[in-house]
Amino acid sequence: MFGLGPAELILILVIALVIFGPAKLPEMGKALGSGIKEFKKATSSVKDEMRLEAADDKSQELADDKSQEAADAELKKG
Repeated sequence: MFGLGPAELILILVIALVIFGPAKLPEMGKALGSGIKEFKKATSSVKDEMRLEAADDKSQELADDKSQEAADAELKKG
């Protein structure tokens, strides 16, 4: 997790506790958790869109290849 060991995490939590106080820490944790959840949802959405676009591009290439093959076959016949 970002190369942080247990000692570094404890130090960060102690500093946060001193700065913000015990009443604000649960609120900040909840806000951080929901922010991470939204970020994951947004990146997942972008990944899905990119996969769909890649699939559409691939299907278009296959359709172009088939139409090119049909045109080549037509030229050979005629």
